[in-house]
Amino acid sequence: MRSFLFVPADSEKKLAKAASCGADALVLDLEDSVALSAKDTARNTAVAYLKTADRSGPKLILRINALDTPFWEKDLEAVIPARPDLIVVPKTLSGGCVTKVGDRIDRMGGADEIGIGCVATETAASLFTLGTYAGSHKRLSFLTWGAEDLSAALGARNNKDENGLYTGPYQLARTLTLLGAVAAGVQPVDGVWTDFRDEKGLEAEARAAARDGFTGKMAIHPAQVAIINEVFTPSEADLAHARAVVAAFEQAGDVGVVALDGVMLDIPHLKQARALLARATQ
Repeated sequence: MRSFLFVPADSEKKLAKAASCGADALVLDLEDSVALSAKDTARNTAVAYLKTADRSGPKLILRINALDTPFWEKDLEAVIPARPDLIVVPKTLSGGCVTKVGDRIDRMGGADEIGIGCVATETAASLFTLGTYAGSHKRLSFLTWGAEDLSAALGARNNKDENGLYTGPYQLARTLTLLGAVAAGVQPVDGVWTDFRDEKGLEAEARAAARDGFTGKMAIHPAQVAIINEVFTPSEADLAHARAVVAAFEQAGDVGVVALDGVMLDIPHLKQARALLARATQ
């Protein structure tokens, strides 16, 4: 999945509009975008949407409320029977949170296909535990990161500098999320670009994320989806180069290094090429 679009679960209008925007996944949000007084309404609306939506379209994901609230268990009890594709757990502190939610879904008889994603950097303590997600639960599917809640937790005046770039704590959170996801063998997903009117800024941040190893990105507005999809879709030139790398190694036989267009390539380059081709097929 390349694009993950957050949609407030208490808005039938926004849910209906989001389905046709081209996102690979819709994240029906029961958490931050829903007022306390609307939690029950959002939960009921999300369940109704899951039961009637065209399941051949985008993946349908539910972001439940955080585990330190009284809402998350009700969220799971309501939505798991409606078979979402994934559950997103916000404000996770460690892989133990994934174990807790995954085991609860198991006990509820949730379908094996229901995965779990985490917003894994929204507290100061969470930055020390990104290595604990590996092996936490078989349902773990992706990790993403969030700068806004982390900024609030740190008491920061801003999370970006005068050039619009994330400052040190948030660059660290992003990097640790990438490393933690890869170490756990799950998809690394970049966080949101909050200024949905700034398309150039979004594209630049998405390209930087793809360069570093992220394979998808969160979105907060339908207008962001097309840009994210384009950036995280391998270009024909990328695919042609990857095929050439694989072919060069196959033709050379059992070797560790080959030359292609005047450049020496070794096994890590072969692994990268194969991974890119596999991702394009998906």
